[in-house]
Amino acid sequence: MFTVQVIERSTGKPAYYKKVGVIFNGIMRGCAKDQYTDKNGEAHFSEDNGDGTIYIQGSKVYEGRIEGRKIIYI
Repeated sequence: MFTVQVIERSTGKPAYYKKVGVIFNGIMRGCAKDQYTDKNGEAHFSEDNGDGTIYIQGSKVYEGRIEGRKIIYI
Protein backbone atom coordinates (compact mmCIF):
# COMPACT_ATOMS: atom_id res chain seq x y z
CA MET A 1 0.00 0.00 0.00
CA PHE A 2 1.06 3.55 -0.63
CA THR A 3 -0.39 7.05 -0.62
CA VAL A 4 0.19 9.90 -3.04
CA GLN A 5 -0.45 13.35 -1.57
CA VAL A 6 -0.86 16.23 -4.00
CA ILE A 7 -0.12 19.79 -2.82
CA GLU A 8 -0.74 23.02 -4.74
CA ARG A 9 2.70 24.60 -5.06
CA SER A 10 1.34 28.18 -5.12
CA THR A 11 -0.73 27.90 -1.94
CA GLY A 12 0.78 24.96 -0.06
CA LYS A 13 -2.73 23.53 0.35
CA PRO A 14 -3.93 20.03 -0.54
CA ALA A 15 -5.20 19.64 -4.09
CA TYR A 16 -8.77 18.27 -4.05
CA TYR A 17 -10.22 15.89 -6.66
CA LYS A 18 -7.13 15.49 -8.83
CA LYS A 19 -6.83 12.26 -10.82
CA VAL A 20 -3.75 10.26 -9.82
CA GLY A 21 -2.47 7.47 -12.05
CA VAL A 22 0.39 5.06 -11.43
CA ILE A 23 2.14 2.89 -13.99
CA PHE A 24 4.65 0.41 -12.62
CA ASN A 25 7.89 -0.61 -14.33
CA GLY A 26 8.02 -4.15 -15.66
CA ILE A 27 5.71 -6.11 -17.89
CA MET A 28 4.09 -8.07 -15.06
CA ARG A 29 3.10 -5.06 -12.90
CA GLY A 30 1.03 -2.94 -15.28
CA CYS A 31 -0.84 0.00 -13.78
CA ALA A 32 -2.97 0.78 -10.75
CA LYS A 33 -6.60 1.85 -10.99
CA ASP A 34 -6.76 5.66 -11.09
CA GLN A 35 -7.70 7.32 -7.81
CA TYR A 36 -8.88 10.85 -7.00
CA THR A 37 -7.47 12.94 -4.17
CA ASP A 38 -9.63 13.57 -1.13
CA LYS A 39 -9.96 16.81 0.87
CA ASN A 40 -6.48 16.17 2.30
CA GLY A 41 -5.01 15.88 -1.19
CA GLU A 42 -4.43 12.15 -0.69
CA ALA A 43 -5.03 9.26 -3.08
CA HIS A 44 -4.68 5.80 -1.51
CA PHE A 45 -3.53 2.76 -3.46
CA SER A 46 -3.75 -0.86 -2.31
CA GLU A 47 -1.06 -2.12 -4.70
CA ASP A 48 2.39 -3.17 -3.48
CA ASN A 49 5.24 -0.65 -3.48
CA GLY A 50 7.51 -0.57 -6.51
CA ASP A 51 9.28 1.43 -9.16
CA GLY A 52 7.10 3.37 -11.55
CA THR A 53 5.68 6.66 -12.74
CA ILE A 54 3.04 8.89 -11.15
CA TYR A 55 0.70 10.99 -13.28
CA ILE A 56 -1.52 13.83 -12.04
CA GLN A 57 -4.39 14.80 -14.36
CA GLY A 58 -2.56 12.87 -17.11
CA SER A 59 0.76 14.69 -16.75
CA LYS A 60 3.90 12.85 -15.66
CA VAL A 61 5.10 14.29 -12.33
CA TYR A 62 7.38 11.65 -10.81
CA GLU A 63 9.43 8.64 -11.83
CA GLY A 64 11.20 6.34 -9.38
CA ARG A 65 10.47 4.33 -6.23
CA ILE A 66 6.86 4.57 -5.03
CA GLU A 67 6.30 3.51 -1.42
CA GLY A 68 4.76 4.74 1.81
CA ARG A 69 3.70 8.37 1.28
CA LYS A 70 4.84 10.26 -1.79
CA ILE A 71 4.23 14.02 -1.72
CA ILE A 72 3.87 15.69 -5.11
CA TYR A 73 3.78 19.47 -5.63
CA ILE A 74 1.92 20.71 -8.68
